[in-house]
Amino acid sequence: MRVLTIGVMAAALLTAACGRGNPDPTPETASQTLPTPSVATDRPDSPTLIAVKRRGRLNCGVHQGLVGFAYTDNRGQWRGFDADFCRAMAAAIFGDGNAVRFVPLSASDRFAALKEGRVDVLWRNSSWTMSRDAGEGFVFAGINYYDGQGFLVRRSLSLASATELNGARICVQAGSTAQANADDFFLSRGIAYRPVVLPSEEAARDAYGREDCDALSADISALAAARTVLADSQAHTILSDVVSKEPLGPVVRAGDERWADVVRWTLNAVVLAEEFGVTQENAEALSKTSNDPRIKRLLGSEGEYGALLGLSDDWAKDAILSVGNYGQIFDRNLGSQSPLDLARGLNAQWNARPAGLIYGLPIR
Repeated sequence: MRVLTIGVMAAALLTAACGRGNPDPTPETASQTLPTPSVATDRPDSPTLIAVKRRGRLNCGVHQGLVGFAYTDNRGQWRGFDADFCRAMAAAIFGDGNAVRFVPLSASDRFAALKEGRVDVLWRNSSWTMSRDAGEGFVFAGINYYDGQGFLVRRSLSLASATELNGARICVQAGSTAQANADDFFLSRGIAYRPVVLPSEEAARDAYGREDCDALSADISALAAARTVLADSQAHTILSDVVSKEPLGPVVRAGDERWADVVRWTLNAVVLAEEFGVTQENAEALSKTSNDPRIKRLLGSEGEYGALLGLSDDWAKDAILSVGNYGQIFDRNLGSQSPLDLARGLNAQWNARPAGLIYGLPIR
């Protein structure tokens, strides 16, 4: 028995050693098809997505009128960076970027409208803060624009920095983070200032235009938009001081994680599309011809990733066909093809030169 036992053990050890010495001769390559993810059937369906599909359109909360982000053109059509993300979501859900109702909201009304269900999602240049995320029952599903607060002043004042605004009247909008940020900036430097708090962005801009205040303080993108509609845009300049971090992104109600996923992955899809060179013009062709597994997963020609969101396999392709990739959305609304002519800056892709903070999460 002892001899037999030793023989069995030796055979087992020899078999294990041979296994280690003769690994699978077929290495994993980038061209190999990854396993299709299993649909998480144990997760409850999104009540918001069910309601949106039943209604036949997305109710999307946007700014009342901010050039570059959300505004109506001379034909009454909604245009802008945030408006395009509303269309991208509608296309991802319905295959139709026009299946959206734009709901213009003030800064003071936006979160109440979301909480009460008047809108399904806010794409309204809202800053992701701890109190909003952890304290008010909302979920930020990502960041689509990295901004910061600054100051718009008249060139005739010959100011080089906001630290020279001692005793100045500063116009800020109620219901935003602008006044708190201005307080932090001036108080931390021992500089006195007089806040002029207005009920809306338009009212703050108009007060500045009437010279009811010496400077207008808001997100730099909003200041760039405000400058384009002033009587003499060249008479005003945005100071170099950036006094806050303003990560802007879409917001949904807490308690519906799968709906937050729909919003989050629609944003990531258009970001990834730019990184992979997928555009509004070539998305359809690439869905049939690309050999890149990342592009195939993005465009729905490989895997069943749409099912994880309760959407079709073409959800991301439909979003891209509707509005383009992130770079295309940026350029026509905020960048070189727009009146704002803002540089990409922090909103460049992570692998650009110079690099930015825009980083698409992987679909796999």
